[in-house]
Amino acid sequence: MLTDRARKKAVAHLRAADPLLSDVIDRVGACKFAPRAEGTHFDAVVRAIVYQQLSGKAAATIHARVMGLYGNRPPAPAELLETPDSDLREAGLSRQKLSYLKDLAEKVDSGEVPLDDLEEMQDDDVVDALVKVKGVGRWTAQMFLMFRLGRPDVLPDLDLGIQKGVQLMHGLDALPPPRRVLELGEPWRPYRTIASWYLWRSLE
Repeated sequence: MLTDRARKKAVAHLRAADPLLSDVIDRVGACKFAPRAEGTHFDAVVRAIVYQQLSGKAAATIHARVMGLYGNRPPAPAELLETPDSDLREAGLSRQKLSYLKDLAEKVDSGEVPLDDLEEMQDDDVVDALVKVKGVGRWTAQMFLMFRLGRPDVLPDLDLGIQKGVQLMHGLDALPPPRRVLELGEPWRPYRTIASWYLWRSLE
């Protein structure tokens, strides 16, 4: 988890490692990156699935309706498994996302995906565990690493915002492919999460 001191250390490292990123840091200002601490890891993955490929407002509405089925609180895996599909569909979930959430709940309930143990696992092992769930790909797993576990060295190379940020920063004619994003981001280790936060903010 990143403390204020760790954030300052990360920013100092990034400034020294990459003059172009240092310019971005000057424009954006102080680092305010902070992971979401409330709720459980299960809640966080449920939320990530609901929010996939939707605008923030639409996703928030559907997420609130789903929580409303459980007294305006996140469900436990067993509760979600017992909820009729028709109720979840009425809350606004697509059939596909409904299947993803049920698969998540089933795998967590059975212990196949050990959400409670993820904090003790290496980044790559966390990704490997999460992508066992239908609808959870590497990008979603990386968002979990960054914004739930607060891991400091994640670079989501598949993320369009990161690709755009790198393109603008380097004055590239086209979006860099993921491989190139990783190459250009190599100097940012071990604080690629903080570099990513600055790239996202630079687009606002």
